[in-house]
Amino acid sequence: MFCRYFCFFSLCLFLPTQRRCSLGHVSDLHGSDTTSLPGFENLTMGYNKYLRPYFGGEPVQIGMSLDIASISSVSESDMDYTATIYLRQRWTDPRLVFHGNKSFTLDARLVELLWVPDTYIVESKRSFLHDVTVGNRLIRLFSNGTILYALRITTTVACNMDLSKYPMDTQTCRLQLESWGYDENDVIFTWLRGNDSVHGIEKLRLSQYTVERYYTLVSKSQQETGSYPRLILQFELRRNVLYFILETYVPSTLLVMLSWVSFWITLDSVPARTCIGVTTVLSMTTLMIGSRSSLSKTNCFIKAIDVYLGICFSFIFGALVEYAVAHYSSSQKCVAKAAQEGPTKELTKEMEEVNITNILNSSIASYKRKFSFTSIEVSSDNVNCSDLTVKTHEKIKCVLRNKMQRIIGYFTIQNPSNVDHYSKLLFPLFFMLVNVFYWAYYLYF
Repeated sequence: MFCRYFCFFSLCLFLPTQRRCSLGHVSDLHGSDTTSLPGFENLTMGYNKYLRPYFGGEPVQIGMSLDIASISSVSESDMDYTATIYLRQRWTDPRLVFHGNKSFTLDARLVELLWVPDTYIVESKRSFLHDVTVGNRLIRLFSNGTILYALRITTTVACNMDLSKYPMDTQTCRLQLESWGYDENDVIFTWLRGNDSVHGIEKLRLSQYTVERYYTLVSKSQQETGSYPRLILQFELRRNVLYFILETYVPSTLLVMLSWVSFWITLDSVPARTCIGVTTVLSMTTLMIGSRSSLSKTNCFIKAIDVYLGICFSFIFGALVEYAVAHYSSSQKCVAKAAQEGPTKELTKEMEEVNITNILNSSIASYKRKFSFTSIEVSSDNVNCSDLTVKTHEKIKCVLRNKMQRIIGYFTIQNPSNVDHYSKLLFPLFFMLVNVFYWAYYLYF
């Protein structure tokens, strides 16, 4: 009863000064017209806010429109976005019809005395209604019984993201409005003007994203308790890749190019080439860790940036391994050369010490005979297994040894300096080809 009197008293404030209010009716000082504002009379007498309009009959048509004030953040780690929206709902309540062509904006606190839709935001994690300096709500009553109910809401909504193409990805997010308790037999949701029912989203300026397009949908949510009306605003956010190019792609590419500098340094400069290789590997590792730290909760995704950093790390590590192979081949060749030159140096020393021609000739002849005998037993290049008077299994071993040494000879680097020469051409060429396939795949597929 107190609420009825309070509401009636508040509504009398909107009447002209020539009218006076009495309990249950409105009278005119200059006449007996008691039907000029029957809507207000119905609001104070016989109005039940717990029953929807057309209760027991046709469903209520609720038209909606949205203004997107801001999208403050889009979180890849939590997979959600935070937006501030102005939600406007319109419906007609025949119990609030009054004569005339005027509309009245009522105090927002009077919403507690009216029936309003039980609209909620689907997949909302956190939401709140702004209340500075008072609750940011609007109630406007039209003469035909139409009610405009507007709210200012900030909500954090889940958005399932596919980060496989990060940072060249385009995310599709939704803002879904649904009735909580009234099914489609009681309430019908519609967009007032289709796509034109949403404003402000095309003017948004986000730090990492650009809104490419948006569109509205009307759907139904099938639940165990019934089929509920649902309105969907779907919009696409394309990530701005320029920041990541300057922050990650360019530094990683420069590190790969820096690792190629070692190809122009001689094999004898062990400290210089080792320092370049190890430094670039460590720098690349630090860059990879830094790129993952911003998305610590999404490491389960193999992202495009991870693929590129992995490619760069492979090329840098390959440049370090290339020097190890070239240096090892060079050292082995020096050892073999020293082993071949050793007997010649000893022979020269004997020749210098003993200056007798016949002794020299006999020594050379004896050395040649020993060398020929040794080569028959050891060297696979000069062994003819068919000429040796040996057993069958020994012939088989000899043939297998010849085959193995011939195969090893194919992989033996005859000139280690050629390794650097070929690497100067092959490393940049393969890196360019990989970049072409990488950017073509992630940008156009």
